[in-house]
Amino acid sequence: MGSLTGPSDIIKTAAAKIPNLRLDIIVNNAGIAYLKKIADITAEDFDRVYSVNVRGPLLLIKAALPYLPNDRSGRIVNVSSLAATTGGSDQTVYGGTKAALDAMTRTWSRELAEHATVNSINPGPVMTDMMRSFSLDGFPSDVKSFVASTPLGKVREGIDDEDAVKFAKVFGARPAYVQEIAGIVGMIVSSESGWCTGQVICANGGLRMAT
Repeated sequence: MGSLTGPSDIIKTAAAKIPNLRLDIIVNNAGIAYLKKIADITAEDFDRVYSVNVRGPLLLIKAALPYLPNDRSGRIVNVSSLAATTGGSDQTVYGGTKAALDAMTRTWSRELAEHATVNSINPGPVMTDMMRSFSLDGFPSDVKSFVASTPLGKVREGIDDEDAVKFAKVFGARPAYVQEIAGIVGMIVSSESGWCTGQVICANGGLRMAT
């Protein structure tokens, strides 16, 4: 997703293998995180993160245009982040990419209205491989205190797994599980969601509401 041709190559490959291709659902989920203070940000890292998180989704949707439905039944979901709006420390680049994705969501909801609804979801921390790769102690203190206010973040004894419990000991609340985010995406892409477009939809256990 970070190369100039990668997104269009994905669509070309699908079109070559699937006769009469129609793209009913697109979920822009590819992304990379980057947490550094202003003084440590490099132009190269800025370009790398924006290429994947912003330019990639744009080029993918551009390449997908000929294959979208023409009856408003399509569904496009952009996976954004709370970082787009919360202003957490060390999130100049990452938060900027997610704010850009939310802005594109609103524009696309107008431009693509006859083809698809377009919405963003805004997870907070999610227990992904990327999250597991981070040093939990390396997160800024303001981010930790922010996460601790998650209404649904209390650890459930005997239910939550070891990684979630370990995360909660540092942050004061557990992260989301991947399937919890997937369930919200499932609602947005359903046929019953056709009157919802251009929105940033909560996918963070109430954390955004709690701030």
